[in-house]
Amino acid sequence: MNQAPPSWDLYRSFLAVIREGSLSAAARALGLTQPTLARHVAALEEAVGGSLFVRSPRGLDPTDAALALKPQAEALDAAASALWRTASGWGAEVRGTVRVTASEVVGARILPAILAELRARHPALEVELVLSNAVDNLLQRDADVAVRMVEPDQQALVVRRVGAIALGLHAHRRYLDRHGEPRRLADLDGHSLIGFDRETPDIRALIRRAPEMALPRFALRTDSHLAQFAAIEAGFGIGICQVPLARRAPDLVRVLADAFDLPMGVWIAMHEDLRSTPRCRAVFDALAAGLTAHIG
Repeated sequence: MNQAPPSWDLYRSFLAVIREGSLSAAARALGLTQPTLARHVAALEEAVGGSLFVRSPRGLDPTDAALALKPQAEALDAAASALWRTASGWGAEVRGTVRVTASEVVGARILPAILAELRARHPALEVELVLSNAVDNLLQRDADVAVRMVEPDQQALVVRRVGAIALGLHAHRRYLDRHGEPRRLADLDGHSLIGFDRETPDIRALIRRAPEMALPRFALRTDSHLAQFAAIEAGFGIGICQVPLARRAPDLVRVLADAFDLPMGVWIAMHEDLRSTPRCRAVFDALAAGLTAHIG
């Protein structure tokens, strides 16, 4: 007689231990008791026929067997979350959970106001907001709705281009009072510049469009666009940020506007299977309207 496969609960507990590093922390994360979680791990170890964790001064370290199971357990976790989002939003009412992914700056500085207004209209709606500059795979349901700064090229997606956000060089008024305002691009060499740390594909695309950003040195290097914007606000130096976002801060000054003006397209995308789901449609339309107003 074939043995029944382990239940999802066992894999969920196993994944929590890998993520949290201890039974106690994993139990708190899942809202379980520590003995219950320990039984889940022991049952999964018995089912797979080997140890999944070893004790160390740091807590519980995964074995090779555990590391081999981890990708499949993460896939199960993502599928279970997508399944629940679909089930919880069934019906004509805008309710349930929608997972939205956006870049750091858009997700942290622009979307919250749009989502707050949407939530006021639909109190039964819940939003999971994932901030990442990586491109999530909507076909694999990593997210339900995505705000992207590159045009999606996957099939089976509903895509709307909402416009282009201008990127410009900005500095705090306090910094310019101390160091003066550059009058031409060559003057940037004498200023504290805020830029990237690693040359990622999107940075290489930026350099192709704006070769002046391929400078030999930055006074502050970070791959976080949110950290770059915070450094501009703090008066560290001159950096690139979204023009509409900088307009919200009265002490931020755009410099070299005639010499450096870089439009960045904005798209909203979701899987075509979700177009008739009320909660996803409501979020998609609200983001499109809100971002269009932001750009304008």
